Amino acid sequence: MTFIDEATIQVRSGKGGDGMVHFRHEKYVPRGGPDGGDGGKGGDVILEVSPGLNSLNAYQRKKRHQANDGRPGGPSQRSGRGGGDLVLPVPPGTIVYDAASGEVLADLMSPGQRLVAARGGRGGRGNQHYATSRNQTPRIAEKGEPAQERALRLELKLIADVGIVGAPNAGKSTLLAAASNARPKIADYPFTTLAPNLGVSILDDDASLVMADIPGLIEGAHLGIGLGHDFLRHIQRTRVLIHLLDGLAEDPLADYAQINSELALFDETLGAKPQVVALNKADLPEVKARWPQVQAALAKRGVQPTLISAASGEGVRALLYQAHTRLEEAPPPAPAAALPVYRPQEDPKDFKIVRTPEAYYRVVGAAIERAASMTYWEHDQSIRRFQRILEALGVDEALRAAGVRNGDTVLIGEYELEWED
Repeated sequence: MTFIDEATIQVRSGKGGDGMVHFRHEKYVPRGGPDGGDGGKGGDVILEVSPGLNSLNAYQRKKRHQANDGRPGGPSQRSGRGGGDLVLPVPPGTIVYDAASGEVLADLMSPGQRLVAARGGRGGRGNQHYATSRNQTPRIAEKGEPAQERALRLELKLIADVGIVGAPNAGKSTLLAAASNARPKIADYPFTTLAPNLGVSILDDDASLVMADIPGLIEGAHLGIGLGHDFLRHIQRTRVLIHLLDGLAEDPLADYAQINSELALFDETLGAKPQVVALNKADLPEVKARWPQVQAALAKRGVQPTLISAASGEGVRALLYQAHTRLEEAPPPAPAAALPVYRPQEDPKDFKIVRTPEAYYRVVGAAIERAASMTYWEHDQSIRRFQRILEALGVDEALRAAGVRNGDTVLIGEYELEWED
């Protein structure tokens, strides 16, 4: 099941604009020289934290996002216009994964924090850059660098100071509604809440709580039973838990033990988080009657519970102040941004030669494929420049070692070339 706070999107940066082959044409200036302008840079695709957002809903509707290409260069050394960056806003707490490899690209927490998800292609250079004393009329330029395209998986972990946990139908959403301005769906049956809700509770001028009601946990949640993994990961960043017990449950103490077990089995740090325990539904006589028994049993475990009624508001404010006190005593939150992870990167100049079923030679490598895509094949001087790149990278020598002969077909990127020694 795809949860509402996850989305997979396809992003594509802008291609660089092509450089121009052009010569100055002016009356009485017979040899004006090269004046082809450079292409503009393609736009980057950037993810930026927007503190006003709290969901990834927009990316459920629109999956493909593309920045504009750079414009081609013009005569008189005029450079093409850049494509302009495409900025995609995401809520705080968004983790960005490479959908293909599963690698974590960024943990976006702080307002304004950015990730360049796809970098725009460099603009190609015009022929104005290739004039030399030996070649004053260069018919050579670069096409723009190709765009980058990748699939990203976005995952939002809700950011709250306090998480409200408990068994299904314990009254978590009712408590959140009573304690804040949140309006979650509330009904008298289990699993009313299918997605976490956030609410802000203002206790006084100096004290406030950001709270999240977490959908009810069931036995086996740590194994992903039900929607366990989807629910549990939302409380990993909370610092204090309000553990709400259902006063009408058959055995509130068994529920208390089972919820704590699920938290610890999923993540040891969850089981160690500070808790404030409350027995809910004090507005019902049968709950008040069993309160002394529940209180005494929890006290034996070193827990001092509170009796509340989320429906009537009884004891709610005192509970929130307890949670605020525990929050002030809790360890400070983790740094806003995760430390970068450095992994060895492949050298873009590396390449390999493979034989295709048609007995063609295919050259595979980032640098050589990029050079092929940026070559003006209609200009002889551009082709000779590409041949020099083949020699510099050692591709021609490797092809000879692989057994290439005159007339053989060599594939580089999307281009099909005929080998001539």
